[in-house]
Amino acid sequence: MGKKHDGKVLVQNKRANFDYYIEETYEAGIVLKGTEIKSLRNGRANMTDSFATIRNGEAFLHNMHISPFEQGNRFNPTDPTRPRKLLLKKAEIRKLIGASKQQGYTLVPIKVYLKNGFAKVLIGLGRGKKLYDKREVAAKRDAERQIQRALRERQKIAR
Repeated sequence: MGKKHDGKVLVQNKRANFDYYIEETYEAGIVLKGTEIKSLRNGRANMTDSFATIRNGEAFLHNMHISPFEQGNRFNPTDPTRPRKLLLKKAEIRKLIGASKQQGYTLVPIKVYLKNGFAKVLIGLGRGKKLYDKREVAAKRDAERQIQRALRERQKIAR
């Protein structure tokens, strides 16, 4: 069936690691309607501004845009950014409720991928970065690149 795509990352939230310190991750199933899985397999989704919430003991994913399937039929969902229910164990939901109530913590979807033919979402418990934190990370990355470049140049000279 869908086994040939297993392990493939379908959609990734590239801003998640830039805007948040991800402390814990959880794997959750996602409830899809109609032809949404076909759009996901085609890579027609965007999760840039998406976030997760917990209401009434259930987890939901908001603002994830899944484009309607072009060859779809009347079962195509009409709202591409509708809230989608996440499938988590009760103990995980309780843990997330306690953690997300703390100051500065939020639930951030990191990526959507296939596992055994089912769409899964990797949810991270993230703490927001400040602007100076982002600058510091960029400066460290640049310094690391310069060090690696200098080492490569030194090895070329030594040969």
